This record gives sequence, structure tokens and C-alpha cells, in this order.
Amino acid sequence: MPTYRDEVVVLRTHKLGEADRIITCLSRRHGKIRAVAKGVRRTSSRFGARLEPFMVADAQFYEGRNLDIVQQADSIGAYGAEIAEHYERYTAASAMVETADRLNEAEATPQQYLLLVGGLRALARGDHAARSILDSYLLRAMAMSGWAPGLGDCARCGLPGPHGHFVAQLGGIVCDDCAPAGSVRVDLTTTQLLQALIAGEWDVVDAAPGASTAAASGLVAAYAQWHLERGIRALEHVLNEAALPAEARL
Repeated sequence: MPTYRDEVVVLRTHKLGEADRIITCLSRRHGKIRAVAKGVRRTSSRFGARLEPFMVADAQFYEGRNLDIVQQADSIGAYGAEIAEHYERYTAASAMVETADRLNEAEATPQQYLLLVGGLRALARGDHAARSILDSYLLRAMAMSGWAPGLGDCARCGLPGPHGHFVAQLGGIVCDDCAPAGSVRVDLTTTQLLQALIAGEWDVVDAAPGASTAAASGLVAAYAQWHLERGIRALEHVLNEAALPAEARL
């Protein structure tokens, strides 16, 4: 039976039988992989802890007819524990891996793998606010899949900006003439924050006022879910967490 080796980030797992798991991974060179990890639910498993969600591993697989089989896994990035200790990091990471899981095979590129690993690493280290890391990831993931939002000129007619409406269905920022009745208005500060999130300009992101950060997050969530064609379940927890007072999130 042929084997192959690749770097993977674990997106989700499912129980199989009494001791096995099915793991879904995004790999660096082989796209998305679904494989059986035999015996990993036993306490004596040699690599069970390395195949939990948010973990990055160097793994060897047997090629199977329907599901591959994990033969070996060595840890590259153990981000799960640091993420799970903080609710806002955990919900953001859950939304990120759920988004990555929605990618089709053509979109599951090495760039998408590196983007996800970088986002999980930043969450584990607490480099920036968890919601900002998630927003940046979502915008970049959409852009890599060919769905980059228009954030300057009108996304519908091309009229030079800046403009004051955001319409996910039309591709981003649109002018007054193209904006449907009741469309969301967006101020220049929020537009500049969206541009900084997709460009990775973290000095701008970290200094943004709270109102703009909240507004940008709502727009990013709406845009990502529109293009993925169904809701990201984990985003509901992110949005609910953001609405809580600070003392309730401790």
C-alpha cells in the first residue's frame, strides 16, 4: 500500500468504533485529507494528543480506498492547549478551522495551509486580539479563494472611492447609486480597518477604536458567510462572546 508524508493542521475529529478516530486535516501539499487514526483514544496511544484540533503535525499516511490511515505523527506546533485556555481564542480558532474545512479541493492550497497555521500560532501566542486575528484570516482566506472584497472603488460599477456602503452580495464597498435600499453604511475609519486587516497592517488594526473593530467584524462575518453559502456555526459563539461585558468573558 503506497504511503506519503505531509505537514497537516487538524481541523476536526470524529469517534470511530471504541478506540479510533477519523481526522480531517488541511495539509501543505495534498489538500484536505480524511484519515483514520487507529487506537488514538487509548491512553497508551503514541500520538493521540498530536492529532487533536488546532494541532500541527508532520504525519505519515497509508493511502486507502475511501479513507487514508495515519501511521505516524510528530508534533510541529502544539497550539491546542494555549488556545483552549482562553474562550475568545478557542471560539476564533474554531471558526477558522471550520472555514478551512469548507474549502473545496481546488482551494485547499499550500498558501491556505500556511495562512491557517500562522493564524493559529498568533492566537496561541496572544499576539493580537483574537477577533482581529480571525477577521484577518477570514478576509485573506476569501481573497485566496478568489473572493477578495472590493474596499476602494465601487465593487459594482468601479466608480473611484471612498464610498459609504458595504454590500456582501455585490462584493464589498459600493457607491450610493449601486447600494440597494437599506444597505449597511460604513464610515471611512472602518473601511481603512478592513483594508489593514486584509493587508496585515497590525499597527493600524491594534490601534483601531472599539466601535470600528466591532463594525468591521460584523461586515467580515457577513461577507465570509455569504460566499461560503451557509453559516459558520462557530461564528455564532464569537459574535455572542463579543456582545458580553468584559467581566462576563473572564
